[in-house]
Amino acid sequence: MADVSIFADESGKQGFQPKYYALTLVFHDQSDPVIPVFAAYEQLLRNAGLSDIPMHASPLLNGHDDYQRLGISQRKRLPVYFMSTLRKLPAQYVTLIYRKADYATLEQLGTRIKRDIVNTVFDHLTLFQSFDAIKVYYDGGQSLVTQAIHGAVEYALSKQAIVYRKGSPTDYRLAQVADFICTIELTALKYENHEQTATGERFFGPLGNFRKNYLKKVRKHQLSFQ
Repeated sequence: MADVSIFADESGKQGFQPKYYALTLVFHDQSDPVIPVFAAYEQLLRNAGLSDIPMHASPLLNGHDDYQRLGISQRKRLPVYFMSTLRKLPAQYVTLIYRKADYATLEQLGTRIKRDIVNTVFDHLTLFQSFDAIKVYYDGGQSLVTQAIHGAVEYALSKQAIVYRKGSPTDYRLAQVADFICTIELTALKYENHEQTATGERFFGPLGNFRKNYLKKVRKHQLSFQ
């Protein structure tokens, strides 16, 4: 059987305090192995004397949670190593970003997200219909996302071909990839709108460096039309 995984991650709390809401979907043909790529990443961390903390970009950038005990120099190396790993992965992605002020309610935002996911699937329908099963991984952290993903995928594809699984970044490397890409794409929008944060500039440098070292490399994995 040919199966495709969809790993979802979002940036922006379920509410209207943050200005933007971003959702990234990472697609992986399960016949393409990723374990050797991540094994090389783990070895890279061991060689550098760094702990293998599951990638969670926001706490990493801000020094929170499991990253509290790491110094800034150590934290700044982790995105570099993760980026070098991401470049080798047989995976593609789509990121959807919304300005929350454009939506009066969360329900309106959820409806728009569902519509955009449906359009993404329809734009690549031949690709998705070539698989026997679609396996959707999401940690279920936000009901808005859960409802939008389930509704969109079931509308566009056969329900019999869909499997849902809880996809915590702690358990799945590709969930970490979705988290990282979501942060990169949201950071790109902030640079474009001259809204970049001091923390973002500290880790990624000025816009030119960010584009060269992160954005261009990440976008080589954008889902292409079939």
